[in-house]
Amino acid sequence: MNEKIVVIGSNSFSGSNFVNYGLKKGADVIGISRSQEPNEVFLPYKKQKNSNFLFHKLDLNHDTDRIVKIIRDFRTDYVVNFAAQAMVAQSWQYPEHWFQTNTVATVKLHDELRRCEFLKKYVHISTPEVYGNCSSLIQENTAYNPSTPYAVSRAAADMSLKTFFDNYNFPVVFTRAANVYGSGQQLYRIIPRTIFYFLTGRKLQLHGGGKSIRSFIHIRDVADATLKAARIGSGGEIFHFATERNITVRALVEMIAKKMNVSFEDNVEVAEDRPGKDSAYLLDASKAKRALDWEDIISLEAGIKETIQWVKGNLEILKRQSPEYVHKQ
Repeated sequence: MNEKIVVIGSNSFSGSNFVNYGLKKGADVIGISRSQEPNEVFLPYKKQKNSNFLFHKLDLNHDTDRIVKIIRDFRTDYVVNFAAQAMVAQSWQYPEHWFQTNTVATVKLHDELRRCEFLKKYVHISTPEVYGNCSSLIQENTAYNPSTPYAVSRAAADMSLKTFFDNYNFPVVFTRAANVYGSGQQLYRIIPRTIFYFLTGRKLQLHGGGKSIRSFIHIRDVADATLKAARIGSGGEIFHFATERNITVRALVEMIAKKMNVSFEDNVEVAEDRPGKDSAYLLDASKAKRALDWEDIISLEAGIKETIQWVKGNLEILKRQSPEYVHKQ
């Protein structure tokens, strides 16, 4: 029989790509998100025309009972939860919204799922933001030091889940990935935004001059790691997914400009940095490579080239999409 996977937050960039990856691996997949499916340009699984996928429009904040009923009726092997209020800067504006979704609603879901005896693994997609700023390469046992409402709300859910594992032996695995990117990513993220702005003649604002250091990892590498964490990750474990290459945001934008034969100086302007922004996330992914037999294989150059081609190939459709983040509660 095919593996059964429920993906919560399936409209997100990471969620939709994990759906796509799971379908390609022969799984039966149910996707759940609070909004209707967006334009197909953001949903890679639509290209498969796969009958093994079913979508439900349900909101984690209001439809917990219906979500859990679907999971129970499906008797899923794995639940992979990407759902979260995920923007950092905007979390300062409505912090209660971030805590409602990322902590309160999520903990309510976990309390229902712990009673699903058939569940083999619950994969909780967490974030390196819970660690705060990193001055050196960090491992999974690093203490939490969140610096924004977003990060605090995610850390709270993570700590709650740890108590569920300790007290109920709830089969949770945590994953924290570096900055993901690739074809189909929303235009408010730095790589597609840079490409889109360069192609449409807009000035790109580089917050804080782009001094922040990040590791950018291709979404297909992350999807592969996530499925391996579901299949063979031990309960209670945390896994980092990142490349060994760290780069400043400025150097990243300069690389894109060079690949597109665009003047960096003429198309970029420095803007004030966002409050609470951490200067570096430096994740040690050696545990995932060892325990999950995983390796990142897509280079930053190859991934950016692919993303440029995606933006160019869908430019007219993308021009009709908002390049800005739109907050929804």
